[in-house]
Amino acid sequence: MNILNAQCTEKPQYADHTGGVEHPSASDQSEYAGGVSCPSELQFKIPSGLMAICLPIFIGVLSWLLIPQAQADNVGSRHKAIFMILDGIPADVIERVATPNLDAIAAIGGYHRAEVGGPIGGPAETPTVSAPGYMSLVTGTWANKHNVYDNTQLAPNYDYWNLFRLAKAAEPPLKTGIFSTWTDNRTVLLGAGMASAGNLTIDFVADGFETDATGFPHEADDRQIQAIDRHVAEEAARTVTLEGPDLSWVYLQYTDDVAHAHGDSAAFDTAVEVMDQLVGTVWTAVQTRAAAQDEDWLILVTTDHGRDSETGRDHGGQSDRERITWITTNSERLNSRFHGQPTIVDIFPSIASHLGIPIPLPVAESLDGRSFID
Repeated sequence: MNILNAQCTEKPQYADHTGGVEHPSASDQSEYAGGVSCPSELQFKIPSGLMAICLPIFIGVLSWLLIPQAQADNVGSRHKAIFMILDGIPADVIERVATPNLDAIAAIGGYHRAEVGGPIGGPAETPTVSAPGYMSLVTGTWANKHNVYDNTQLAPNYDYWNLFRLAKAAEPPLKTGIFSTWTDNRTVLLGAGMASAGNLTIDFVADGFETDATGFPHEADDRQIQAIDRHVAEEAARTVTLEGPDLSWVYLQYTDDVAHAHGDSAAFDTAVEVMDQLVGTVWTAVQTRAAAQDEDWLILVTTDHGRDSETGRDHGGQSDRERITWITTNSERLNSRFHGQPTIVDIFPSIASHLGIPIPLPVAESLDGRSFID
């Protein structure tokens, strides 16, 4: 069942980000009135001579009032959000390895262990695998709803809206970006351009590099993936600085490749340290842009799954180490849910809360997560 197929003729209800329902205020409702009428008792005639003097002044004042608003509308929202997924780094590793850039972000907002995998033993139990993790984040639901259980044979249930579709539906002028070492994130999981996924358009795209054998030829230990990660991070930073998309997703892969090959090892630790440097590339751009444009930027960094306890090479099960992940953010509006036990499905409503995007009631009722940002 498409959760948004139910149409009604009343004004839509929107869920707030703590589970209640918001109704448009009287001032908000006036925006739909289609214009302003003047009561007949207030109408009067202006002498033509006075009109000749006053009209240019009136037009000048009106232009002075409207042009700044038009300029503001052209540059989008003041509230911006960018989230980063660093593949396959368990909480114990991110806490042990030196990550000065993640630490700098956490010093402003916070760091906390989080959880993936859904409720164990129930219908919503979700494999601790990459694509299910991404879909849980971007839809705010577990696999029994979004229908992604592995990295292959993907068949997402687009009835459960992703965050990008929500943003575009709520505020069509908002600009979005995806910067990814795996193209399927955009073309399959988000369903960009597909009618069944809402004909979603992503405004700024940097992906497809994993199939570019000329630009990124294969190297030993799949080092070309690390080079792609670096390129993706640099493209994200450049776009943030120059364009300031309202909502962006950055996905970086190489840590998972190293762990599959070497498990818990010095090589894995080094790969995590490099990932932190790439986080720093994006974080520096966010700070620069925020200061230059007086924008309110949220950055949120997480991982999609942990690793097995025996070797660190594998994942997919429901052991504590595979399920326990982490979230780092600069938000200064974190509530008790963040400081308790946040889950990956909480990220969708949290980003919506920061951006001030209203969540239609059918979407809100389908969510498995709750906002950890007030």
